[in-house]
Amino acid sequence: MHVFKFGGKSLALDPITGTLLEVDDLAGDVLKLWTKLKPEEIIAALSVRYAACDVKQALSEAEDLAAAGLLDAVMPPEPISTDERVGQVKALCLHVAHDCNLRCRYCFAGSGDFGLERSLMDAATGRAAVDFLLRSARTRRHLEVDFFGGEPLLNFSVVRDIVIYGEEQAAQRDKVIRFTLTTNATLLDDAVIDFLNDKQIAVVLSLDGREVVNDRMRPLASGAGSYGAVSQAIQKFVASRAGKNYYVRGTYTAYNLDFAADVMHLYDLGLRELSIEPVVGGAGESYALRQHHLAVLRKEYERLADFYVTKQDEGDPFNFFHFNLATYDGPCFGKRVSGCGAGCDYLAVTPDGDLYPCHQFVGQKDFAMGSVATGITATGLVSRFSKANLYRKPECLRCWAKFFCSGGCHAQSYHSNGTLLQPDALHCELQRKRIELALGISALRSVQ
Repeated sequence: MHVFKFGGKSLALDPITGTLLEVDDLAGDVLKLWTKLKPEEIIAALSVRYAACDVKQALSEAEDLAAAGLLDAVMPPEPISTDERVGQVKALCLHVAHDCNLRCRYCFAGSGDFGLERSLMDAATGRAAVDFLLRSARTRRHLEVDFFGGEPLLNFSVVRDIVIYGEEQAAQRDKVIRFTLTTNATLLDDAVIDFLNDKQIAVVLSLDGREVVNDRMRPLASGAGSYGAVSQAIQKFVASRAGKNYYVRGTYTAYNLDFAADVMHLYDLGLRELSIEPVVGGAGESYALRQHHLAVLRKEYERLADFYVTKQDEGDPFNFFHFNLATYDGPCFGKRVSGCGAGCDYLAVTPDGDLYPCHQFVGQKDFAMGSVATGITATGLVSRFSKANLYRKPECLRCWAKFFCSGGCHAQSYHSNGTLLQPDALHCELQRKRIELALGISALRSVQ
């Protein structure tokens, strides 16, 4: 059981069932010990602080909750995987451009080329990727394609061709492809905006917040700041689709540990679908996040949660990606165990048509999985990723947040620790803090 404070209330989460309870101090202390000690040991341990009769009553209530299926001390068995899921692809991240017109200082893709040659995907390769997806989806009907880079709008003509071709081919097979495009917004002209809106393509727009913060890390290739043009383009685009079907995504670094101010700035620009993420990697760089930043970052997430709740109360709310958390009606158990599906039902495709487990493994030869022409040839990698679930990660099994984060990002684990099975410690701490706040917000909503 995980007991924590939010908004002056004590809350207790059963990580197995997802039950979230508001508790007093006694109930919280009982639940902390409920899975660790026998009933008589709990009574003995807590009778020093509370009357024994009160401890017995609280313990009886916990046992009633367990009998009702709301508390469970037993980890469910690991889902049995079958060969039917191997290679049954649901989503592709299409790298239509291994090039970019920005030079973001924290870019894990090496300013867009992923350590490979700068190149653009041609239409034939894009169509072959769609064919591969439709072929590999087998019985899946609802599929996803994300246009990625680099900057995908450097190759807009091919993006447009792939969307049109994908719609036609999917319809012939009684399938549906949902398209997403991730862009730095520098090339969002009227023609692009009209096409994205007409095809109802979800769009992720990159902006780090305040001008000084954004321009320090996200300059144009010329070295000039990108904030002015990008912020205006984003506002115009969001207005063009009435504030629907988009996300503005930022990155915070050691240079802006006060990142809540950047979320507030994006809010002041009229943007309501927001996400800001901790920078990944950068070991040895001055912008990298480190363990000694944790105390400040926890406080900053609390400040952001206060702002989030205030705007809800004022009737002008916004969505913050990490505060949207479902305790009872979220992903199925299998997804909670396995996570994003990288290397199994989610793959990245390079401009040349090569397959990788996800965009953060692109260009690393040890993770090459085949091509859109040959299909998946490295079946051992599929097995390796499918088995990298919570049950194979000892640190995750001990963590109360495991069914909300699903073991974290495979790429972060591998790049931090050289294995898929050991999560990155710093990002685990940040994830746990965000989950606590999301649960607290969820509890607050339930009583309003």
